[in-house]
Amino acid sequence: MPPATFDIGGALTVTRLGFGAMRLCGPDIIGAPDDEANARQVLRDAVDAGVDFIDTADSYGPGTSERLIGETLALDGPVDDGRERVDAGDVVVATKAGLLRNAGGEWLRHGKPDYIRNQVLASRDRLRVDTIDLYQYHAPDEDTPFEDAVATFGELKDEGFVEHVGLSNVSVEQLETARDHVEVATVQNQYNVTNRGNEDVLQACEEYDIGFIPYFPVGAGNLNAIADTVDPICEAHDATRYQVALAWLLHHSDVTLPIPGTSDRDHLAENVAAADLELTEAEVAELTDAA
Repeated sequence: MPPATFDIGGALTVTRLGFGAMRLCGPDIIGAPDDEANARQVLRDAVDAGVDFIDTADSYGPGTSERLIGETLALDGPVDDGRERVDAGDVVVATKAGLLRNAGGEWLRHGKPDYIRNQVLASRDRLRVDTIDLYQYHAPDEDTPFEDAVATFGELKDEGFVEHVGLSNVSVEQLETARDHVEVATVQNQYNVTNRGNEDVLQACEEYDIGFIPYFPVGAGNLNAIADTVDPICEAHDATRYQVALAWLLHHSDVTLPIPGTSDRDHLAENVAAADLELTEAEVAELTDAA
């Protein structure tokens, strides 16, 4: 079996299968979900199942996902505010800044230092923490010098607002540039068994022992393209395609930290179970060669 845990920044030990909290919002990741009680219960279920790494962003909602996490999980200890909360213990919460949402729901890149500094305060308030465990630059902004934005994240770390700094949607060149300004703990790029466009970034993360957080980790409908390979493996393990796709990520590299997201409690349990799926070396190789 691959390693069960990874040390983010060499310090924060997390179980390698986390939870992506983007889908706890309303349709198109805007506004509150139709059933906030269910969203909170999904978070509780995740913690109860042993998930100790939750990923979110200020732009999810905007602010909705962070607010629900803060209201549901006692990240800095119990809070007597009249809400039913769960003590999340050592759960690591990662959030991001650098994307705006307009009225039409578009994702707009915005990495100006003043904006990032404002957002870290808002995220701390919504998450109800003094220090954010992992603060990620959501996407490079072509209108803001990359070095300026990254340096701001480094300053926030030095000032105690965040413990570790991560990047998202970056190239190897941008990762190398960022490492000249701040210690990079994680990189979050799109990657899954059917989409290897960021393989070079993953390899760089392996070289530097940086956590690689693959978003869209199951490939969704794209798994149809490798059905002839994945379906026999599913049958052999009595597993779903999604479970096999997640298990492949865990086997493919020791630095991957998949964060499958869902607002469905049964789907959450299915995702968590994927961490116990032991693929053979031959199965891993078949899946690797399939895409």
